[in-house]
Amino acid sequence: MTKVSVVATLFFIFASCQTFQKETQPALAQNLVSEKEVFTPEQLQQYETAYFASGCFWCVEAIFESVKGVKEVVSGYSGGSEENPTYEQVAYGRTRHAEAVEVYYNPQEISFLALVQVFFGSHDPTTLNRQGPDRGAQYRSIAFYKNAMEKQMIEDYIKLLESENVYDAPIVTQVAPFEKFWKAEGYHQDFERKNPNNSYIRAVSIPRLNRFKENFKEYLKEEEVH
Repeated sequence: MTKVSVVATLFFIFASCQTFQKETQPALAQNLVSEKEVFTPEQLQQYETAYFASGCFWCVEAIFESVKGVKEVVSGYSGGSEENPTYEQVAYGRTRHAEAVEVYYNPQEISFLALVQVFFGSHDPTTLNRQGPDRGAQYRSIAFYKNAMEKQMIEDYIKLLESENVYDAPIVTQVAPFEKFWKAEGYHQDFERKNPNNSYIRAVSIPRLNRFKENFKEYLKEEEVH
């Protein structure tokens, strides 16, 4: 539990990300799907990338998609050594990977440090191998770094959070070097946007996204500000 409003309260229910993995498109109200700008791989190459893991990637992808300066977010797997992992393997703890996201961003619009703040402000980094109703090492909190400067920024921000006593429990987020990101299966991409009536999305993802939006209005894209 946190002492300031910028950190979300855990939302405990008897549901989990893998529980609803087979609840698919037919249950979707199609007219609720919003349009999204599509970038080619060539266009994405002009942007910087950042990598984070903080629970079910359906939730994390939607949060970073709402942030100004972020051009694309991809759901996938990282943090383990196994090659070509599948959702079934990762979600049921059969690999050392965590559900993660690849964030493409314009550093002229938003900084890496701001993304780190979004990361810590949108989940509880004090729960070991758990985020909300999702339990297991595949849902652990990880902030990946690609160079010494990014590592220093993450570590300094953790020290700041600890010095300000933001949390009542120790931060257990891993600070790990980025090695490899494996893109998840196609149906996971933009899952929250495409499946607003999915039970897990309605019960866990949307409330988590709304708490983030309430606390980080200054970081939101214009169309996300209500």
